[in-house]
Amino acid sequence: MNSKYKVIVIITSLLLILSISLSSISYTSALNNTQQQLKVQSLPLSLDNIYTDIQKSIIEPHLVSSMMANDTFVEEWLINGEQDNLKIIKYLKSIKNKYNMFSTFFVSEKTKDYYTNDGFIEKLSKDNISNKWYYDFKEIQESKELNLDYNKNISNSMILFINHKILDKDYNYLGTTGVALKLSYINDLLKKFRQEHNFIVTFFNQNGDIVLTEKHNIHFKNIDDIAELKPYKDTILSKELKSFEYIKNNQKHIVNTKYIPELNLYLSVHANLEDFIQKTKQTLYVNILTSFIITLLISIIVFLTIRKYSHEIEKLSHYDTLTNIPNRRYFKELFHKQISKRKKNDIAVIFVDIDNFKLINDNLGHNIGDEVLRILAKILSTNMKKSDLIARWGGEEFVIALIDSSLDESLKIADKLRLAIENDTELKKLVNKTVTGSFGLSMLIETDTQDEIIARADEAMYHSKQNGKNRISVR
Repeated sequence: MNSKYKVIVIITSLLLILSISLSSISYTSALNNTQQQLKVQSLPLSLDNIYTDIQKSIIEPHLVSSMMANDTFVEEWLINGEQDNLKIIKYLKSIKNKYNMFSTFFVSEKTKDYYTNDGFIEKLSKDNISNKWYYDFKEIQESKELNLDYNKNISNSMILFINHKILDKDYNYLGTTGVALKLSYINDLLKKFRQEHNFIVTFFNQNGDIVLTEKHNIHFKNIDDIAELKPYKDTILSKELKSFEYIKNNQKHIVNTKYIPELNLYLSVHANLEDFIQKTKQTLYVNILTSFIITLLISIIVFLTIRKYSHEIEKLSHYDTLTNIPNRRYFKELFHKQISKRKKNDIAVIFVDIDNFKLINDNLGHNIGDEVLRILAKILSTNMKKSDLIARWGGEEFVIALIDSSLDESLKIADKLRLAIENDTELKKLVNKTVTGSFGLSMLIETDTQDEIIARADEAMYHSKQNGKNRISVR
């Protein structure tokens, strides 16, 4: 590989390594900061915010349900024989409207009458499977529960019931009351947490059963059914604030938990770190792409600059700066290639020397002398074939290599050049007299080296000088 291209490859490689390294370091730092911020700040803060929303959206109905169960009006109405059904219906309707509940309900243990804010519904029976919820709730020790159920008397969709037992002062069971919330409302609330915060919110009871979660996340019923959470069951069902991490599908997940005493439920807020580093990854990809583009532009600029200066340096090393024709070194390089591939006497070398050039410099100055050299180079160049070679040999001497030219043809060309110099009006005008040149010609012999044929042409040129100038001599 050319050394100048090696430089470009090295510069490009170093720039790419540097940019990718910096981008990777920046990404790693941002990733660690994101993870740390998520664990220490975002998740705990969001947990509190979610708890606040839960208080407003679920705990408030829970407190309303509790208030109804402890209302003296309800207790007295039951104790006094449940007279005037309109009173309890009116009560349920007022609670519904006052607290903007979806529905309110009441069941008497004594009569098994089931009321909602819309009126009397039915008389409950153990034989009716749709009434099973009431008898199951009656048997549990807890005085309250959240229950997901379907009740065609209230709505055609799944409903979240917040049930509370009605107990007298001696803790005798009198019945059940509570409120109902549309599950779609709860689902929208949990969906909002996921969409706005990228958090999955789940509520567990003390047995580890999933009581509430977003609709599309309901795949399991208990913590024990979730392989990655099962080892952390005690942590999730702790009444202290807890946090833990686990790996699933090579992605890190972070979970914070909080006990909600008002509901006797355990709130779990789950975050997939991958969701929080998407922007960081996008930034990494943009940085890498930008680095590639910048590196490419720099490489192109470096390549064009190197090529430009390489051409200029190459030109300086190969061409004579005054006459803009090849110099001696470049001529010898090109001439060597020509004679190395030829075996016949088809190459002629002509040496040209400007006659009385020293007098021109002495009398008219070096500026005029330089202009004479430039004009002479132009005359020689324009009277040659494209395949021929020319160079300024040094001082006022020029050398020409005629390719595929016999002796007769070479003599004709040499004489043509001699006459072109002698008759050039520009030269006559410049120095106020005729400028001539002495020529020496030699044909390539098969055994010749380039130094040998050049030496013979040089000798022939000196022979012309010694024999009157402005003539052609052959050796």
